[in-house]
Amino acid sequence: MIPSLESIATRLRLRHFRLLIAIDEHGSLLKAAESVAISQPGATKALQEVEEAVGAALFVRTNRGLRPNELGHCIIRYARLIYQDLAHLREEMEGILDGHGGRLAVGTIMGAVPLLTDHLTQLLELQPAMRIELVEDTSAHLLDLLDSGRIEIAICRTSVSARPEAYLASRIWEEQLAIVANAGHPLTGKQARLGDLASSTWIVYAANMPMRRYLEQEFQTQGLRFPTELIETTSAFATLSLLQRNPDFVALLSTEVAQVLSRTQTTTILSVDLPARSEPYYLVQRRDRSLSPAARLLSQQLIDLPRNTSQISRPPQNI
Repeated sequence: MIPSLESIATRLRLRHFRLLIAIDEHGSLLKAAESVAISQPGATKALQEVEEAVGAALFVRTNRGLRPNELGHCIIRYARLIYQDLAHLREEMEGILDGHGGRLAVGTIMGAVPLLTDHLTQLLELQPAMRIELVEDTSAHLLDLLDSGRIEIAICRTSVSARPEAYLASRIWEEQLAIVANAGHPLTGKQARLGDLASSTWIVYAANMPMRRYLEQEFQTQGLRFPTELIETTSAFATLSLLQRNPDFVALLSTEVAQVLSRTQTTTILSVDLPARSEPYYLVQRRDRSLSPAARLLSQQLIDLPRNTSQISRPPQNI
């Protein structure tokens, strides 16, 4: 049985994680010991302490040295994450002490990328030396990153979570949607209906994601069978590449992203009326955690969006 978290946390030290990483890199306990400047007996003892702490062997001994087993790979992966977090900690401390404003980790769903990048640009004008990590993913994964502390804030939706009460969510933007296709699509420049695209190959989000639910609901509302030819992706670049290569493919995107892609002149927004709207975007943080000064500053910019972003034109109601 795996020991409790408290037991593992009490028994493991940073030197243990450092040694595990070195063993994985060198495949030899002797070389690993040399790289972390300890004796081989000391390395042998430290590895034994780790395996006793987790209650299982972590390496397979072969004629080529030590090879991590499945559990070993798992622990080494987290050892690297711990060291990466320490590097980020040092980086942020250095930035704060130097007056650079530290480091900010923020996440966003694809549709909010243009909105967020506008405000990150404004933030960097105020604090040009700030280090920013920007993660684009689905709402579900962004909430996981918030839970684990990998990011501080996210623009996403909490409706996909089984525990929405764990988050503070401020509504910041009403999303409007558009159907995007290759510029050579047969319906380019024509007024069309959703039914005209029922036999198309659709580029969509995974099932149960808000954008996917919206599209399924819209087909159902109009009495149409939901398409069976689907490509699932959360990547704007993959979506653009697929649309560029396939004149008959279509994708449902936020109008902000659709307008960015259309600037390539290889894609176009089809004239299809979408009467309903998807869920709005929310600025989300963990309820039980305070924000860094940089995250608070960006949050305030986004929460004050109606007053601060008059220069960002809203798309037309029906595209």
